Amino acid sequence: MRIPYIMTPGPTEVSENVRIARSIRCTNPDLDNKFYDFYKETCNRLGKVLNTKNEVRVLCGEGILGLEAACASLTEKGDRVLVIDNGIFGEGFADFIRLYCGKVVFFKADRKHAINIEDLKEFLDKDNDFKYATVVHCDTPSGVLNDISKICPLLKKYGILTVVDSVAAMGGENLEVDKWNIDIVIGGSQKCISAPPGLTIVSISKDAFSSMENRKSPIGSFYCNLLAWKNYYEDKWFPYTPPVSDIYGLREAVDNILKDKEILNRHKNIASSTRYAVRKAGLDLYTEDGYSSTVTVIQVPDGIQDNKLREYMEENYDVMIAGSFGYLKGEVIRIGHMGENARYDKVSYTLYALQQSLEKFGFKCACDMSSCFLNSVKNTENNHYKHNLVCQ
Repeated sequence: MRIPYIMTPGPTEVSENVRIARSIRCTNPDLDNKFYDFYKETCNRLGKVLNTKNEVRVLCGEGILGLEAACASLTEKGDRVLVIDNGIFGEGFADFIRLYCGKVVFFKADRKHAINIEDLKEFLDKDNDFKYATVVHCDTPSGVLNDISKICPLLKKYGILTVVDSVAAMGGENLEVDKWNIDIVIGGSQKCISAPPGLTIVSISKDAFSSMENRKSPIGSFYCNLLAWKNYYEDKWFPYTPPVSDIYGLREAVDNILKDKEILNRHKNIASSTRYAVRKAGLDLYTEDGYSSTVTVIQVPDGIQDNKLREYMEENYDVMIAGSFGYLKGEVIRIGHMGENARYDKVSYTLYALQQSLEKFGFKCACDMSSCFLNSVKNTENNHYKHNLVCQ
C-alpha cells in the first residue's frame, strides 16, 4: 500500500525510532511490576513536557476519550458548566456535558479570533457560578489558538476549575500547566507528539481529584472514570489492560520531544514562515489573529473544490493535506506542521505541491511559495541568532 507524506493536522508522520519501539516484545502489563514502573516513568516524562507536578495518566483511546473522561468525572446532574466557544471543538464540549446531565452555559466568541480576555472577564463579573469551564487551546478545524496562559488563571480567580483541550497543541506550543492553573489538560498521541493514534494524555490537579472524590453521585462511566486511575501505582492495578506496544512507542516519542531543545521555536518559525508564503502567494488565511504554531488554515480560492485539489496533490505529489468539517467543510484546506511534520524540508515540499496543484486548477500564485517559505525561515533564524547574541 502506497502511503503519502501525511501533512495533516493529525495524525502526523511517525519517526522510525517510535515505530521500532512499538515492535518490542510485549509483557503482561497487569502482572509485570516493571511495566508499572515503565508506565509511571512515562507519565513523569510527560509531566516535564507539560511543566507540571500534577498526576499524569495515559489512557487507551484517541484524544476524544480524554475530553469525555474529564466531563464524565467532573459533571453531576444540574452542575453549571461554562463552555468557552470560538470553534467547532470548543462548542463540542457541550455534548459531553449534556451527556452527563450538566447545564451548559456558553461564552461565544468570533471564530476567526482568539478569545478576548477582557470580554471574558466582563462576562465572568456578571456570572461566575460554574463548577468548571472548558476551553480549547488550538481549535484544529480553524487553526485558532487561545491564550490559556491568561484564560485559565482568570477562571481560577473565580474559583472555577479549568479543563483544557490541548490535543492539537501539546508538544508544539508552550504549555505551563502548573503556572497557568490548569486543572485538567488533555492531549493526544497522534498530533504534535507524533506517535500513532490511540492514546490520550491527561494531567489532573489535586483540585480536580478532590472534586471527583467529593461528588454526591458516582461517576456515570467506567471507561471514562479518571478517579479510577488515581492510585493505580500504589495498588498495582490498572482499571483496564493498557496497550503495551502503543505505550512503548509513546515513551520514545516523548523522549524525542525532551531531547529537542528547539522544538517550540521550530514550530513557531515554520508556522510564521508558512503564513508569510501563503499570503505572498495571494491566498487568504481563515483566522485573523490567534495563529497556531501547529496548523495553517487557508481559504480555498473561488472556483476550486477542496477535495479535488487535495486528491490531485496526493495522486501527483504524494502529499496529503486536510480539508475541514462542520461549517468549514469545503471552505478551507489545512496544513499540519506539528511534531514530525514540523520539518523545513517537509513543509517546503508541501507548499511546492500545493502551488503546483492550485495552478493546475487555475489559481496563479503571486510568488514561489516554497522559496518564500525558505527565505522567511532563514530571516527568522538569523534574527533569532542575533537576538540570542545580544541576550548573552
